[in-house]
Amino acid sequence: MYKYLFSPIRINSVEIKNRIAYPSLGLLYSYDSKLNDRYYNYFAERARGGAGLVTVGPVGVDFLGSGLLGLSLANDDAIASFEKLSGIIHEGGAKAWVQLFHAGAYSHPMLIDGKEPIAPSPIFSAYSRVTPREMTIEDIHVVQNAFVQAALRAKTAGFDGVEVIASAGYLITQFLSPLRNQRTDDYGGSFENRTRFPRELIEMMRTALGPDFPITIRMAGNDFVPGSTSDAETPKIAVVYERAGVDAINITGGWHESRVPQLPMELPRSAYAYLALNIKQAVSIPVMASNRIADPQTAERILTDGYADMVNLGRVLIADPEWPLKAFEGRASEIRPCVACSQGCTDQVFSGQPVFCIGNPRAGFEGERRIEKAAVPRRVMIVGAGPGGLEAAVTAAVAGHQVELYEKSADIGGQLWMAGAPPHKREILEFIRYYTAMIHKFQIPLHLNTTVDVNMIRQKQPDFVLIAEGAEALIPPIPGATDPDVLNAWDVLRNNPPLGKRVAIIGGGAVGLETALFVAAKGTISPEILYFLFTYEAESIERLRELMFRGASRVTVFEMLPKAGKDVGKSTRWILTDNLKRYGIKINTSTKVSSICQGTIICERDGISSQEVFDTVILASGSRPLQRLSNEIATLGIPYATVGDCIRPGKINDAIHGGFLAALRIA
Repeated sequence: MYKYLFSPIRINSVEIKNRIAYPSLGLLYSYDSKLNDRYYNYFAERARGGAGLVTVGPVGVDFLGSGLLGLSLANDDAIASFEKLSGIIHEGGAKAWVQLFHAGAYSHPMLIDGKEPIAPSPIFSAYSRVTPREMTIEDIHVVQNAFVQAALRAKTAGFDGVEVIASAGYLITQFLSPLRNQRTDDYGGSFENRTRFPRELIEMMRTALGPDFPITIRMAGNDFVPGSTSDAETPKIAVVYERAGVDAINITGGWHESRVPQLPMELPRSAYAYLALNIKQAVSIPVMASNRIADPQTAERILTDGYADMVNLGRVLIADPEWPLKAFEGRASEIRPCVACSQGCTDQVFSGQPVFCIGNPRAGFEGERRIEKAAVPRRVMIVGAGPGGLEAAVTAAVAGHQVELYEKSADIGGQLWMAGAPPHKREILEFIRYYTAMIHKFQIPLHLNTTVDVNMIRQKQPDFVLIAEGAEALIPPIPGATDPDVLNAWDVLRNNPPLGKRVAIIGGGAVGLETALFVAAKGTISPEILYFLFTYEAESIERLRELMFRGASRVTVFEMLPKAGKDVGKSTRWILTDNLKRYGIKINTSTKVSSICQGTIICERDGISSQEVFDTVILASGSRPLQRLSNEIATLGIPYATVGDCIRPGKINDAIHGGFLAALRIA
């Protein structure tokens, strides 16, 4: 199974056992630029999980380029700890790489002790919000040498190869981009001059490291920034890299400041594989594809269809480090999914916080969150098959307990069905696929359409009860809110009823805005129909765009706060905002709804009252915990715990992590 994915490949003198690479990802597991046990434990699991190549990084080559938070190989003192890490990766069966990094204009002054960032030209950076100092010729040579010295340290530390980052908007891309490089000397202007900095750097590195040590480079397949480097120019850049001495090229998407999504679930699976093919057609060395390669079938197809020679599994291996092993052993259904939510990874890094995973409670906690076999297996009754109850059931089963799972609905998943209802959120439903497979694997008895009460628990007499009864939609104290013709977001997302032409949504938090997109997308054309109409030129481009974003309903959102979507993740809020505009959704902020009556909404803004008539009114005012069983179970004298929204409404990670930890505490 997956014949090509698990075939070996050579990069220069190094043979890699399969075509799976774990790429460099910022983790922020230390704030002193040093490795520690949290890093060691994290990388040990990724290596043991079956990846052929594991990359550590980004690793700074000097202080101005990486600052206080990033790992660093800027001096010899770091060699010993990196040597320990390379040994750990090798012990796990993978080849070890280091990605060398310099942010250039993307460096934040607060992270480099208030110093000025340096860049090819003194052009304001929208990412770091500062104007960098223009690099002198001496600066250029100092940075190039810093890369070389860091590479030599990586080699001394036992790493099998080094990767230079020339993507995401960092220093090298700033030299390449006519948008960021406005120099008039030998390092700016013409294509030859703009590529001089990385070409010289690679040549210097090749001379220092010798002919047999692998050097790879991670490059943007397209900057996706207007006026910057596009995929029309990137193949020529790749040729420069190959001639300078690079042994493989790792292709990703665009810059951090791009307005084209690079990582979240809005990006279709393997959407940027075409960028790898674009480079592969220009060079003769191995090429890696990146971004949203979530499942083994997609990874294998990228190889068999000739897009690339290797695939990068980044956040996918945060979610499940054993992805490669499970795929190799024919257990793909057991792969814990990465749903590309960005909440535990990208949002955390952008907030200066350590990376975790909403769906993998052990990611980043490998050292302390270990599942030990129970000394005395217990008969455990779990009430509620939402994400918290599901994770608790699986974890308890792994620990050796005898688990039975009860759910009042006709299927498992709870609020996952609603979270995954909007078109761009369907990856969340992968959790249901995963937990279904795990229930089958551990043969956990599942009782659907079963409401549990204290009498049933008394009759069953379990050793432990774990209650995950969830939450229910909150009805706001608005006159008319309880009228039978008023819907709530939960019903709409779960049951997808027919709606009117004019739809009002009361509540502009994450749930309200996602519901607005769900409603606005009803009646729009599918990707398959778009492909058909475009292929046969059946409609104009303008009409196709209209059919994509103008559906059966016009949507208006009412939000009391001055800003909608305050509870949406930092790295994805702009995407949600852009989509709301594309679908023509009107958002009334600082607006309080005072009454609802047969579709007529009376609201107040800035002391001025107004009214508007709608065909459908939907409430999206949050949720409240369900605690019916929680409040009664204490009378039974049976040990129990509560998890998830029945404690307080939270996010998916609160439920999954809570279920995991509760299962560890079963005694």
